Amino acid sequence: MGRSLSDFVVFIAKRLVQLVPVLLGITILTFFFTHVSVVNPCSAWYPHQPVGSPVTAHCEAMFHQPIQNQYWQYLTNLLHGNWGASNTGAYPVYTSIANGLPATIELVLAALFLMIVIGIPLGVIAAASSGRWADHFVRIFYLTGWATPTYLGAVVAAIFVGPYFGLPSHGEYSALLPPFPQRTHMSIVDALLAGNLPWTVDAIRHLVLPAAVLAFINMGIATRMTRSSMLEVLPLDFVKSARMKGLSEFWVLYKHALRNALITTTTVLGVTAGGLLAGTVVIEEVFGWPGIGSYAYTAIGGGGAVPNFDGAIAVVAVFAVGVVVANLIADVLYGLLDPRVGWS
Repeated sequence: MGRSLSDFVVFIAKRLVQLVPVLLGITILTFFFTHVSVVNPCSAWYPHQPVGSPVTAHCEAMFHQPIQNQYWQYLTNLLHGNWGASNTGAYPVYTSIANGLPATIELVLAALFLMIVIGIPLGVIAAASSGRWADHFVRIFYLTGWATPTYLGAVVAAIFVGPYFGLPSHGEYSALLPPFPQRTHMSIVDALLAGNLPWTVDAIRHLVLPAAVLAFINMGIATRMTRSSMLEVLPLDFVKSARMKGLSEFWVLYKHALRNALITTTTVLGVTAGGLLAGTVVIEEVFGWPGIGSYAYTAIGGGGAVPNFDGAIAVVAVFAVGVVVANLIADVLYGLLDPRVGWS
């Protein structure tokens, strides 16, 4: 049974509708956190405001309203971009996250790229050499990444790996501010839009270390899923037929077998992308990457900073939405890659 464009549109619409209760659940959870995490949320939100000031008085008046009214006010503020401000009131949380999120997305996409171009071929090698030394070497490699704590991998890369290869280990550029406008807040994209090749190269060099650490720690997901899928595909008849036709082993593995094995791997990587967001907190702080991971570290009081309650709650909500969106993309990719899946 064929699948039309209209079926695909209906499929996407259904998935988007199904996301609504999930997103509402996220807002309920974050709203719940604001009420139970501290005894007096107003003092946590505005630690620099004296008791009885107009700001704290308004906050306390809101918390004396019925719970459903409080939630409605909270949801309305979220939808209007009113996510609170820093403890001093100088920087809106929404603006800080809007400026930092593109940098985090750039880091996550770079890590995913490395996971794909390195992890998937390693999975193919491991499956083709199942039980032999190459298979054991690949498994040791990705298990090492899995077993490495994020902070340890980041610190080792910043102190030893970066200097050895001459790679910078702090910030997006060598200078504090580039000589062109930051339109997207993605370092490489902004440099390319400005047509500045030297700064583009500089931005890529700064991205290599944090992206490589994030990819290395999570490399096992792509490698293990590819190896497992390939082991299921290699004994099938169409692979045997390709070998009987005299095709090279490289062509058999990467043209015929991998094409079918990638269905599961691709969808798992889509889901993994959402989880990578939370993994950027430590990496961004170690490498001085100006994303929402670094902002989250500061918001929870990292490095001796005063905790920013509004900022911490907003980051939790953004991370949760990122996981939900990544799952939606993975769901769509699975339907696109596997023709056996109906648009339903």
